[in-house]
This record gives sequence, C-alpha cells and structure tokens, in this order.
Amino acid sequence: MGKFNVITRLAGAVVLLAAAQSFAAGGAALEHANIDPGNIASLQRGARNFMNYCSGCHSAKYVRYNTIGKDLELSEEQLIENLMFNAEKTFEAIEVSMPEAAAGRWFGVAPPDLSLIGRAKGADYIYSFLKGFYVQSESPTGVDNTVLAGTSMPHVLWELQGFQRAEFAEHTEDGVTTRHFEGFEAVTDGSLDAEGFDEFVRDTVNFLVYIAEPIRSERRTLGVWVLMYLIFFWIIAVMLKKQIWKDVN
Repeated sequence: MGKFNVITRLAGAVVLLAAAQSFAAGGAALEHANIDPGNIASLQRGARNFMNYCSGCHSAKYVRYNTIGKDLELSEEQLIENLMFNAEKTFEAIEVSMPEAAAGRWFGVAPPDLSLIGRAKGADYIYSFLKGFYVQSESPTGVDNTVLAGTSMPHVLWELQGFQRAEFAEHTEDGVTTRHFEGFEAVTDGSLDAEGFDEFVRDTVNFLVYIAEPIRSERRTLGVWVLMYLIFFWIIAVMLKKQIWKDVN
C-alpha cells in the first residue's frame, strides 16, 4: 500500500508539473476542430489547401497521389492539374522541393514531414495551432503561437487570417510569474472573415487527419460488418444451445 501511495503521488506531481509548465508558458486551451473525415468535398478542399500552403516546406512522404485521388474521387487529370506541383507520376509520394540543409539554416530546424501529424498530435491540436499565431516582435519570424510557444514556423496563412495580438493576464505568486491566455485582438484583417478562415483551417486539418490513416474509413466499415457477423452467429449459437439442452433437466 505504501509503494502504491508513492507511485500515485509521483504521478500526480508529474501531472501538476506539466500543467504548471503549460500555464507558465501561457498555453491556450485547444479548440475542438469538429472535422468530418467522411466529407469528400472538405477533404478535396483540404488537399488543395495543403498543396498550396504547406507542401512548399512540408512533405507527406507516406501517402501517394494515386491513393489520394482514389479516396477523394479525383481523376488522374485533376490530380496532375491541381495537386502534383513537383511530381511526375501519380504513384509518387508527396515530397518537398526545399533542400533539408537549407531549410535547417532558414528555420533553425527542417520542417517535419506531416504524413502522421494527424495521429501524433490530433485534430484539435493542429486546428488550434494553425489559428494560434499572434504578433510577437521578439520572434525571428515576427510571430509566436499560443499552442506551441517559440515555434520557428512563420504565419504562412497571414494573408487569409490577417495578424492578431494575443492578450495575456499575468499572475505572480511566491516570486513566480505566470501568464494566462485570455484571447486575441485583431491587428489587420485577412482576405477571409473569421468563419471563412475557420472553415479553411478545418478542411486542412481534415485532410491531414485523413492522410495519417487513409484506410480509416474502409477499416471502420469492415469493422461494422465483422461485428454484425459475430452477433449473427452468436444468436445462432445461443439458439442451438437451447435446442440441444432443452430436454436436459
């Protein structure tokens, strides 16, 4: 029992420490992305968004164009014309044109591959991150992020969202000053209004979650059929048992 209490206290301390670090950094609570992986139109728009705004720096080397075309109901001509900017064959993966060494010099670290970001971080994290850029004069890129403080990623969607200022409330206790995120204040307008930008980000996140597991929809459909199969034969087994044992006292 004593060992259990020690482990429980250590686990609690770890949780409190993580929460304190997040609070001290001014991290904002994650917004719910509310994506719909079954919405083909949203996934098509998300693919467009990814290729136009993300693929210049980020690869998605674990997914192929022809897989995207099949799942998103796009013809080969549509793939080539609208999505394949630096590839020649539809069976190729989404690679980035930017040299990794150059990217490391420009951003401090090479932008990561985004094939599995949907599974690694989750839809809510990506959604909140893309919406969480704010003006920060001390940052090399001129912006920071409420979800990932100190990010080296620039605000690539600034033309769409505009620039915003983050409001923080400071609290000092026992000589330790913490900041709590309170909200954003618009500095400049973007080409999209708030609702339009939310939809843009939601479609992009939807696509990133899709490429992290392209077989997800098929797997879930198959799972439903397997469960129905098992339930059907379970009912037969129960009925057969009753028939066999009905004369046994």
